[in-house]
Amino acid sequence: MAMGDVLTMRNGKTVEIHNTDAEGRLVLADGLSLAAEQKPDAIVDIATLTGACARALGPQMSGVMGNNQRFVDQVVSAANATDEQIWQLPLERKYRTMIDSYIADMKNVGGGDAGAITAALFLDEFTSGTPWAHIDIAGPMWSDADAGWLQRGATAYGTRLLVNLAENFKRR
Repeated sequence: MAMGDVLTMRNGKTVEIHNTDAEGRLVLADGLSLAAEQKPDAIVDIATLTGACARALGPQMSGVMGNNQRFVDQVVSAANATDEQIWQLPLERKYRTMIDSYIADMKNVGGGDAGAITAALFLDEFTSGTPWAHIDIAGPMWSDADAGWLQRGATAYGTRLLVNLAENFKRR
């Protein structure tokens, strides 16, 4: 994969590569497409997707965005129940133009502004409208020092949140 390449994704959409360091979202996008094909009640993904989210929310809080407020509310509720700090960022549809491409359906990055939001808008293109939430754990996935329940090193942030979400999931 090189700058300017155009990839055809699992769901048939084309993506122009504008940043070769943003390859994780390409894999995640195909994973979301595969998951959506199974017609689930909802999809949640968790990833260290953007430094932008870490810069905005710091080292102890993740960001959540999604295409279905009721499901995002369930994610936030699970985070609150497990004491894993989370903050909802808007999935601002007006920003979708930031990932427009002249030669493909979209670019794999949106530029310097609203990086966490444009990354989530990119991922949403692969959910086929299934209720979906993305948890960006770039900040709390690692801790330089003990901080509450977060121990120094890899924190396993989100594990308890996902278990709680699964145990308490309410269908639409």
